[in-house]
Amino acid sequence: MPETSVRKTYQEKLKPTPAQERALEAVLWRCRTLYNVALEQRITWWRRGHGVSATRFQQEAELKAIREAFPEYAAIHSHVLQDVLARLDKTYQAFFRRLASGERKAGFPRYQGRNRYHSFTYKEYGNGARLDNGALVLAKIGRVAVRWSRPVEGTIKTVTLSHEADGWYVSLSCAEVPVHLLPPTGQETGIDVGLVHFLTRADGGTVANPRHYRKAERELKKAQQRVSRRKKGSKRRKKAVKLLAKQHQHVRRQRTDFHHKTALALVRQYDTISYEAIQPANLSRRPEPRPDGNGGYEHNGASRKAGLNKSIQDAGWGSFLSILAYKAACAGKRVEAINPAYTSQDCSGCGARIQKSLSVRTHICTNCGLVMDRDENAARNIQWRGQRLRGVPAMAGALNREPMGL
Repeated sequence: MPETSVRKTYQEKLKPTPAQERALEAVLWRCRTLYNVALEQRITWWRRGHGVSATRFQQEAELKAIREAFPEYAAIHSHVLQDVLARLDKTYQAFFRRLASGERKAGFPRYQGRNRYHSFTYKEYGNGARLDNGALVLAKIGRVAVRWSRPVEGTIKTVTLSHEADGWYVSLSCAEVPVHLLPPTGQETGIDVGLVHFLTRADGGTVANPRHYRKAERELKKAQQRVSRRKKGSKRRKKAVKLLAKQHQHVRRQRTDFHHKTALALVRQYDTISYEAIQPANLSRRPEPRPDGNGGYEHNGASRKAGLNKSIQDAGWGSFLSILAYKAACAGKRVEAINPAYTSQDCSGCGARIQKSLSVRTHICTNCGLVMDRDENAARNIQWRGQRLRGVPAMAGALNREPMGL
């Protein structure tokens, strides 16, 4: 049964005065400093305590003394400082989770430079941050004008302020946002994401890959070279860095806009959509080095795979699939994540497994004679695997088979 409400975040642009902008930057700077100091404390306690580190609640208990000793922190709402420590604790928990799962790179929490820490959060709406007649009222900062693009629905829970290349934004996380159901169409499909086409549907339809980053690569290269030519610390270099950041932001927004429009078109056309449960981070992972036994390394194809990795990241499959799931939940539609094993190798006509490399773009079955585009064949397998997971009966023998690898 479809959900009647969802959790949703609304992001709107702020229009702060110069004084308010300086105040926001000061809060962000002090939050970043607190994060780094708290991280250093945890590392120091671990070394001195022989494996015992400070906890989040121990560090939160010290905030009162910090606010008394440093007036600049007393000027920041306590919930904002508590959220900083909660973020650090979350990174630690993720680090230990990756260690426990045996991941190759666990990723120990790192110190945050000024270009890596961009936001702070009021964890309770109405306590330090609230809306009043269309303006955002922040404790100890004042009323900040908001450039609204749509009305906010649901109950606001948290307020996050973030600094991006073109200014400040506010993100309002809302619970119990009512869904707007789309009329059922009685159609379903499977989709196979790729690089030749961004996606291929089970009926053979395709969506072109826009390649936003590839098209903007020349201009981005020029902007990066402009930064490199500027003297470090100069105003001209800061200006060049801002222009470069805006160009990257434009590419990212182009990609996100394309993902939203493509996902919405699928949700409007189909009631059920099946897709491969791929892990793009693993697909774009750098190859392992291969020692030659003499102190050097053999060629492992890393330079050749670098171009493929760039195209995979440019497509943004993970972001698109997340948006697709969100759009489906808001519209009362259904999405199914399917095991991707052998969807391109198995024949969608008879089920025979036809081994082929990634460079072979046409599926030719030597068992039943089916000739089809490789991605369309995979999309059909994905659709039928999704149907099998839901227990759809009365299908042809070849279509109702038990897929291998599930």
